[in-house]
Amino acid sequence: MTRRLPPLNALRAFEAAARLMSFTKAAEELNVTQAAISHQVKSLEESLGLQLFHRLNRRLVLTDAGERYLPPLREALDMMQLATDRLLADEQANSLRITVLPSFAAKWLLPRLPRFRERHPDIDVLMSATEKLIDFTRDNVDLGIRYGRGRYPGLRVDVLMHDSIFPICSPKLMEGPYPLNTPADLKHHTLLHDQVAGTEDDPDWRLWLKTAGVSGIDPSRGPGFSHTNLVVEATVAGQGVALGRSLMADDDIAAGRLIQPFGPKMTSTYVYTVVCLPENADLPKVRLFRDWIMEEAASGRGGLELRPLPSSEAQDQRS
Repeated sequence: MTRRLPPLNALRAFEAAARLMSFTKAAEELNVTQAAISHQVKSLEESLGLQLFHRLNRRLVLTDAGERYLPPLREALDMMQLATDRLLADEQANSLRITVLPSFAAKWLLPRLPRFRERHPDIDVLMSATEKLIDFTRDNVDLGIRYGRGRYPGLRVDVLMHDSIFPICSPKLMEGPYPLNTPADLKHHTLLHDQVAGTEDDPDWRLWLKTAGVSGIDPSRGPGFSHTNLVVEATVAGQGVALGRSLMADDDIAAGRLIQPFGPKMTSTYVYTVVCLPENADLPKVRLFRDWIMEEAASGRGGLELRPLPSSEAQDQRS
């Protein structure tokens, strides 16, 4: 059956004008000009062969035809809106939007994500790798992985894992005229810097050398990198010695691409956490992903130990 229906824009213009009793207010609601609303309503009247408004001085009045037309038209538009909302909700129900640090995504999450897809093939993970601290009340994100002190007011926070920091290098640096046998041998090698480190809370080369009892080495010399995964890749390539994070380096150490030549190993004061809005915490897709990633972290595949959250109450500004 062929439906003879007026254009949708004309119907929306009439419904808004009739509900608000103003072409001006209808134009503001639909984000068009008043002239466009007037034109659409006039076009609708011409196509129906009926007058829908009495246009009086400074006001509108519905005709009898307009009075009869408005209720079923409003109901039909409401049903269209409801159908659209339900369709989009169904589509989004199986899409999980997460935000993670680029380094975490590249070195830890991406290699493990196929295991989540195998377990839950009906959930599509939409990942945003960004340094930006997401506002969950404004941005369309279901869950985030953050690295910091672990205090995020207004969010549910689950500790994913703690991190250890220690020297890492390519096995090839254990050869040659200056093999890395002791911390003092670092004076013959380039120091690589992770610019995520170096805060008052997180160990850098200055603090590590002091802890190791090594003097006579400038802790600031050597190139720096804005992302931890870049530091790891440069280290694998033999460009120098870095302070590796267990989360980022363990897989490369297990594969023989990196080694830990010596200690000491220091504990980072920052933690990886899974965060989300409290009202979204028990959504099936959020709960399933959170349970899976907590299981991955606890399984030893990342080589990291779960411990209680630090006692500091300071709000973290890292993402």
